[in-house]
Amino acid sequence: MTTRQQRNIGLTALLLLALGFIAALVASNTLLRGMRIDLTENNLYTISPGTRRVLQSIDEPINLYYFFSDRETADIPFLRTYSTRVREMLEEFVAQSDGRLILQIIDPLPFSEDEDRATQFGLEPVNLGSLGESIFFGLAGSNSVGGEQTIGFFQPDKEAFLEYDLARLVYSLANPDKPVVGLLAGVSMTAGFDSQLQRVTEPWVITTQAQQLFDIRNLTPGQTDVDPEIDILWIVHPQNLAPSMLYAIDQFVLRGGRAFIFVDPFAEIDIANADPTGMAMGSSSDLAQLFNAWGIDFSADEVVADNRLALSVSGGFGARPVRHLGLLGLTAESMDAEDVVTSGLTSVNLGTAGYFSRRDDAEIALVPLLVSSNEAAALPASQFQFLADPSSLLDEFAPTGQTYVLAARVEGPLRTAFPDGPPQPESETTDAAPPPAQLMSTEAANIILIGDVDVLSDRLWVQAQRFLGQQIVTPFANNGDFIVNALDNLAGSAELIGIRARASFSRPFTTVDELRREADAQFRQTEQQLQAQLDETEARLGDLQEARTDQGSLLMSPEQQAEIQRFLGEQVRIRSELRAVRRNLDSSIEQLGTRLRIINIGLVPLLLSIAALAVALVRRRRLGVRR
Repeated sequence: MTTRQQRNIGLTALLLLALGFIAALVASNTLLRGMRIDLTENNLYTISPGTRRVLQSIDEPINLYYFFSDRETADIPFLRTYSTRVREMLEEFVAQSDGRLILQIIDPLPFSEDEDRATQFGLEPVNLGSLGESIFFGLAGSNSVGGEQTIGFFQPDKEAFLEYDLARLVYSLANPDKPVVGLLAGVSMTAGFDSQLQRVTEPWVITTQAQQLFDIRNLTPGQTDVDPEIDILWIVHPQNLAPSMLYAIDQFVLRGGRAFIFVDPFAEIDIANADPTGMAMGSSSDLAQLFNAWGIDFSADEVVADNRLALSVSGGFGARPVRHLGLLGLTAESMDAEDVVTSGLTSVNLGTAGYFSRRDDAEIALVPLLVSSNEAAALPASQFQFLADPSSLLDEFAPTGQTYVLAARVEGPLRTAFPDGPPQPESETTDAAPPPAQLMSTEAANIILIGDVDVLSDRLWVQAQRFLGQQIVTPFANNGDFIVNALDNLAGSAELIGIRARASFSRPFTTVDELRREADAQFRQTEQQLQAQLDETEARLGDLQEARTDQGSLLMSPEQQAEIQRFLGEQVRIRSELRAVRRNLDSSIEQLGTRLRIINIGLVPLLLSIAALAVALVRRRRLGVRR
């Protein structure tokens, strides 16, 4: 075979290889269209099964408008990185919705029609100060009946709940009707009439806020059933409920209903049992029959006192404030940061709250939402009756060292509290046979328990006043956010409620952080050694000064001079060690970076080249054997 023939064969082979490559690309784009593989460690791009079911339940198309000021954030890398994360999550939602979600990505330039469009949706630009101009970074959605939902600004610190926020927006657009909440309250939360003061009473602020978001329907303790239209049962301070009402609650929950329950060992807000002197005695509430069947214990006669979280109250005219162990100001450390109900909250105030615990034989899981500190103890509720001096609670107060669950989410299967069937009616009102009793829950429970009723009252979280006929409210705690978050979470589908916090998109340099922690520990140890030697030298100098016979002389003795010179030498040595620790830290980090560069730039290509050469040698040997 001539050289020209060999060249022609080589060119023909290259041409066929190029054509095969193009054909493979076309075939992969056609046959593998829509296929995605998530290779991230925490499956950041794999949406949860609950979100997938929410997307598949959409009946009519939903339009999503993602507004991000791309040009205005050119110099803000952390925000651009997170915007990519949001966009990719939205694209994954669209890919899983089978065409039911329609996404538009919009860069609203200043003074443009897109900026006006974002403003019409209710989105407002955020001024980032010296980092750049005001920018848009939000999402708006609309459905076929004109309903709209928005996320005003995607906060990077809430990245763990990005999937939940997006799924909640989609679910709200797919289900535009307001959720129905049945309110069964043992205290006056709505507008009413005070017979003692002969005046109309204002509704609590939390009730007013809830009425703006939900369809609130009042229930009475004497009812024998729960309306099937009710999505959430909001039970506040239940007292002396009829057995028929308890049975209705039991069956509602077992059939998949959601419940938001407030009980209290000492509800100060309940002034129905007021003392003749005008001092509220407070009252207790419990759902012992239901709780016992569910495997839950509640401290109906004990109040959690906390020495670390205690709030200060006025001690009277001219007196300084005193700490009240029963009034608790919970901080973020006392809240579950991974639950959407409490994530992002900074303060929740409670008043004389009780605690929950799970029985050993219970089938449910009790997931804490709010907990006390470890400087707490359970005190008898009777100590808070007619309490004139809150400081007296500190007398002989002994913390137990354990934390108490003040609010919790109940998950798992439930058993009925009426295994023998419904209670006998007090009077025969109908001949219709009751529906068969539900003995076990049809699905996992969706219940949130709060061991305090006063958390709802205005005095613990908001200041309300009238101005020109309008009510102006100024919150000083997150009680309202906590309640609305819980109602909003329970109002979603079971799939939406099941979505939990996801891992963060950002990946910290754990090895570098560990190196820094080790170097800081060595640095502190050496620094403490220097300080100890300094203290020792000062003490030695003082002893030498006291031992001198010429106390009036300003000149140092030879012993003092020698001691100072010794210390100065030690100081130079230890400071040199401190610098060496810092240099070793920098060198360790640089060596780590060098090793990674060698692996990424040199080792990986070398291994690929060796593999390619090995394949070529094997093929050549096989050709030689065939010839």
